[in-house]
Amino acid sequence: MAKQKNRQKTVKLSVRALAAQLLFLVLEQGKSLSTLIPEQQSKIKPQDLPLLQEICFGVCRVLPRLDSIIAMLLDNPLKGKKRIVHCLLLVGLYQLLYLRVPAHAAVDEVVKGTESLNVGAFKNLVNAVLRRFLREKTGILAKVDQNWHTLHPDWFINRLKKYYSNWREIIEANNQKPPMWLRINQNYSNSEHYIQLLEQVGVKGIAEGRQSVRLSQPSSVENLPHFTEGWVTVQDLHAQWAASLLEPQNDELILDACAAPGGKTTHLLELAPKGKVVALDIEQNRLVRVNQNLQRLQQTALVIQGDATNPTSWLNQVTDFLGESAVQFDKILLDAPCSATGIIRRHPDIKWLRRDQDIEELVQLQKQILTTLWSLLKEGGVLLYATCSVLQEENHQQISAFLQSQSDAILEPLLFPLQENMLGYQFFPTENSGDGFYYAKLRKRVK
Repeated sequence: MAKQKNRQKTVKLSVRALAAQLLFLVLEQGKSLSTLIPEQQSKIKPQDLPLLQEICFGVCRVLPRLDSIIAMLLDNPLKGKKRIVHCLLLVGLYQLLYLRVPAHAAVDEVVKGTESLNVGAFKNLVNAVLRRFLREKTGILAKVDQNWHTLHPDWFINRLKKYYSNWREIIEANNQKPPMWLRINQNYSNSEHYIQLLEQVGVKGIAEGRQSVRLSQPSSVENLPHFTEGWVTVQDLHAQWAASLLEPQNDELILDACAAPGGKTTHLLELAPKGKVVALDIEQNRLVRVNQNLQRLQQTALVIQGDATNPTSWLNQVTDFLGESAVQFDKILLDAPCSATGIIRRHPDIKWLRRDQDIEELVQLQKQILTTLWSLLKEGGVLLYATCSVLQEENHQQISAFLQSQSDAILEPLLFPLQENMLGYQFFPTENSGDGFYYAKLRKRVK
């Protein structure tokens, strides 16, 4: 019996079965695909990773539609431990609707997944449901798709409607696959020159200014010329504004708060190679990526694990690094913890991980970090507040409240057109452009 149990534990999951397992962890336990997939990808062949990502992110993108189809095909919902079977059905339906996989192969692979996931008793049910969908597909989709579906939770839609007349455009952009953007290291190349290098390896790119390139199709970094030498970094177009707006200068002491995975840290050092940059993040495991990016770009920064709300726990490392008894920063980039509602198209599981009640907690955390870091900024210094959110509670309203509470805070103009009833600048996700980001630039008044 013991040997049989051991054999069950070592059963190798197919891509479809693993996808169902990961979706179960997202939908039932609130875990993130951004964490789960890197942890689990060693269980599959490298060439199968794109399919795993496509299924997992794709299901999250269109989840309400798939759930509606399953509800029509089942007499009773699958609850509790049976939810893994529901996730297998999600995987099967996604393949039948959105992937160029032969129908018989898609069904057979998902049915086989019941055995490896120890729910073999539901093998006939999974087979019957998927084959019924194939037989009745036209009628089922006609009923499911008769109304315009947002594919987003109601609480999020209600918050968007409250503030934006273009809420439908935001939703439609979220439901698309995101473009892949590159930031070109100006110390080596520029966008026009790098596009020529891409063409030599069969990759097509479109330039946006001197430093940004959008790929016509996403590509592995292994295909990007001189990636390992630091010529290029994968970073969303609107995220690339952070370092540029902060305008780092050589010899300035700059804090990059909530720095992981390090895209903005390395950009600061590209613009100011002799800047003294401190990269701070609360999670030690995420700082691994910061160090990897710094090493690839051959840059140096002081990388610290620490809580931005509690500088006394890490500020001594900065004073030791500088050899000074007291420290105040010339500039601070605060990429604040947020709802991440501006990058839903890149991380569609956010729609089902985030809850309405989370927003107020995040707003309070942002306020605490903003106030705390403001005390570490020199007079005349600049703090750039940034989020990857489209919710005004985290952005415009947060900055408005901060300006009312801090008499020495001045809102600096940005390079973008003024937006009605908006402090700072709100980017929205749009097709062939960047994600949803918000920026506000604050200068500390000289007394």
